[in-house]
Parts: sequence; structure tokens; C-alpha cells
Amino acid sequence: MISNKTFFTSVFLLAITAAAVMAITFRGIPEVVETNLENLSLTIGDCRGTDDRFPEAVYQELKADQHVYRHYVSSLGERIDLYIGYYGTAKGGRTGHNPHGCLPGAGWGIVESAKARLSTSTFPEGVDVNYILARQGDLFTVLFYWYQSAGTKVVSSGVQQNLNKLIGRAFFNRDDGAYVQISTFAESGSLEQAKERGKLFAGEVIDLLPGYWPVER
Repeated sequence: MISNKTFFTSVFLLAITAAAVMAITFRGIPEVVETNLENLSLTIGDCRGTDDRFPEAVYQELKADQHVYRHYVSSLGERIDLYIGYYGTAKGGRTGHNPHGCLPGAGWGIVESAKARLSTSTFPEGVDVNYILARQGDLFTVLFYWYQSAGTKVVSSGVQQNLNKLIGRAFFNRDDGAYVQISTFAESGSLEQAKERGKLFAGEVIDLLPGYWPVER
């Protein structure tokens, strides 16, 4: 026996899907006309960033419309890496890659995986992102990642992002999105400090991104 809640949820999703299909049919798929993310500030908090690049094979695998890869260094010499992969509406707004597959392939063992609650200017009530602690020998990496849609929507799971995409396509004719990841290295005695540093930096990136979101038409 199907519950009323399940029934109405199914009807809602079917309606949104139908509207999204109609949007594709009658309005076409928007194209990225301004990237903007490359203009993201090189100064975030007390950190100063420099641009970097992955090997070309990495970009061919990720297949994003735009990549931002930077190393930020704080006034105390602490390094935080930032990666943003933006997928326009034509590419479906989302990467199929995540650290749970990439880290073990690079020799990192995942020690802890959980949700982290961030309080930011945009989300004073808090917003959840993904947190991973991984280890390689005596070195640890503290990593936070999330999916961002329409500039201002932040979700920690691909399922949530897919729902945002359906709604965005049906009502706004776009379902672009970005995968955002920040990471920092630490030794066993400084894990908590690295985690707090990463959370603070991640919150600042969340607040900044809407102002640099790509333009589609």
C-alpha cells in the first residue's frame, strides 16, 4: 500500500521532470557566455592564493566547463588548496567524481568521513558540507567538499543537487552546478587546528562564490 506522502512525492517529481523536459524542448539548453570563476579573489581571509594546473589528463577525465585550482597560504604559512569544477547546464551541472574514489587511488586511506556544519554570512543558521580525514603514512589531509547550484544553493549530496537541477531546469531553464573542494595537510598533533582552519576557509568560499558565478544564456 503506497502512503499518501510517497504518492504525492512521486507526483511532484513526475511533474517537475515533465516541466524540465518541456523546458529543454521549447527553450533549448543555455550556453556559458561568461566564466567569472577565474576572477575569484586571490585573497581570502588572511590567505593569499596562486593559480596552478593539474596534468592535462586530469582535466580530460573531469570534463568540466571551467576549472579553478589554487594554493592559498595564510599569514602563518599554512597552505589550503582550492579546487572548483564548474559544469554548465549543457553538461548537467555535476561531476561524477568525488574524493571517496580519488583519494584511495592516490594512496590515501580514508580514516573518517562525516558531515560538517558550517556557519557563514550567507547561511547563519548553518549549512552541511562533506568532511573527510585521510592518511598517507604520517601525513594527514583534511578535506571538505560540496556541490553548489545556481550560485547560492549548497548541498552535500548528489541526490540533493539532482533535485535542485530538476527544479532549476523546469522553472529557470538552467541546471548548472559546481563541485567545490578545499583541503589542507596536517600531522597528527595538529588535526583539530587544520579542521577548524579548513571549516573557516570553506565558509568564506561559500560566501564568495555567488558573486563570481558563471553566466549562461
